[in-house]
Formats: sequence, C-alpha cells, structure tokens
Amino acid sequence: MEKNNMSYEVLFVVDLTPGEEGVKALVEKFTSLIADNGTVNEVNEWGKRRLAYPINDMNDGYYVLVNFSAPTDFPAELERIFSITDGILRSMVIAKEA
Repeated sequence: MEKNNMSYEVLFVVDLTPGEEGVKALVEKFTSLIADNGTVNEVNEWGKRRLAYPINDMNDGYYVLVNFSAPTDFPAELERIFSITDGILRSMVIAKEA
C-alpha cells in the first residue's frame, strides 16, 4: 500500500541551558529525524528569542521552524519524540493545505 505524503511545518523551542553545542545537537537531531522519514523543504532557525511566558522558569528559547513533507503517520511519532526529549520546551506540528 502506498503512503500519502502531506506537507507539514513544525515549530519547536529548544532550552538554552545546555549551551550552544547542546542546542545545535538537538536541532540536528530533529532535522535529521525529519529528513530520514520524509523530505525537508526548508529549515529556518529563528535563533534565541524571548518566550511569550516563562516555561520552567526560563524566559528565552531557541526557535526552529521546519517545513517538510512526510507520510501521514509520521507527525504523531514526531510529536511523541518531542514530548519525551529533554531540552525541548514546546513543539507544534501543523498540516499545511496543499
């Protein structure tokens, strides 16, 4: 059975506590995970920004926006991995209209 690919975008916020190397490692981990399970169209690293509200007593985070296409079952798995990964403050996967 052929899997249908859809377009998605994911925005995730990385904890700055581990330092620049730790942030880069997490960004690389997730962009590689997405590339392994789909096609990465664009990666926009927005960098360090102020959070709208404190999360875990932190006021700043490192924002990354990734546009990609993947099979329809992958976003749920990606959200699960985000939720169990230390260093990810928030994440959101959105299906884009074709």
